[in-house]
Amino acid sequence: MRASVGSTGRQLPANKEATTRGIPGGAPRKQGMIADVGIRIAKIDLPGIGVRHDLVTEGGHRVSVVSQRNGDRSIGIIDDDDEDTCRASIALSDDEAAALADVLGASVMLSRLTSLSDETTGLYTEQIALPTDSPYLNRPLGDTKARTRTRCSIVAIMRDGTIIPSPTPTDVLRPGDLIVVVGTREGLDGVEKLLANGPG
Repeated sequence: MRASVGSTGRQLPANKEATTRGIPGGAPRKQGMIADVGIRIAKIDLPGIGVRHDLVTEGGHRVSVVSQRNGDRSIGIIDDDDEDTCRASIALSDDEAAALADVLGASVMLSRLTSLSDETTGLYTEQIALPTDSPYLNRPLGDTKARTRTRCSIVAIMRDGTIIPSPTPTDVLRPGDLIVVVGTREGLDGVEKLLANGPG
């Protein structure tokens, strides 16, 4: 999860201190900034330990990410009735943190693409699985000439839980790929047939 506090944040009193129970870095700390741009993220310094970021959801729930100076990190779920008590804490390795960030990033991007298609008459977003016997398997994306042949745009490739945004013609299609395509209903049907059978 990657987030930063915007410059429009407001400063909380520097002398506000409390103890966080049940989460790494449960020592007295000082509040940092909270963003006033729709997403609320509080940055809290943990002296001698690292830094903690709290994200407050629209429903009022609080998710905490603690990054320690030694490189360790964890995600915590904060008690709704007591922001200084952690109900659960999960330590993440570097690979696990990177994988979680990739999954969340892919989900957000697809959600935005779907929202765009919902607002545009006749435009749709679809995920098309690359057939295991596709003639384009292990070949560059450019070989499909999908845009020329179907007037659809391939905007991303999902692979092993990660996303390749705005793939180039040189990106090679691999087994298990999900192709994210934007276009008309007829065009999307054309892309599906193209990936399965080739241009014939």
